[in-house]
Amino acid sequence: MGKKKIVIDTNNLISALGWEGKSRELLRRVIDNEYEMIISLKQIEELKRVLNYPRFKFREEQKQKFLGVIFEIATMIETKTAINIIKDTSDNMLIESAVESCSDYIISGDNHLKTIKQFRGIKIISVSEFLREEK
Repeated sequence: MGKKKIVIDTNNLISALGWEGKSRELLRRVIDNEYEMIISLKQIEELKRVLNYPRFKFREEQKQKFLGVIFEIATMIETKTAINIIKDTSDNMLIESAVESCSDYIISGDNHLKTIKQFRGIKIISVSEFLREEK
């Protein structure tokens, strides 16, 4: 069995860039090649948009370096399936990516997703829960 495939919510990716903590620990583990991170082109667009929110105050250099790391470490996919089980389209986008890539986990702190707990065999859990399971 190969590395576990994971889809990481955009909020967790932003947290990994901006602050020390569990999201950054998870991203470090992806960088260390412990997991295969899946990201869709749709999510890349969302990530670019969110990185530019004024409240985060990321410098242009930080944003570009971070995107470069994501492009280097993640497996990019273009989703073709439309899944609409949650009102928030960004949540559906994560489910689409996970389903099409046969991922093992969706890692998110979003309550809309976490209440589902599992979709087509894909576990939906928080970063903390994932890191606890993987110790």
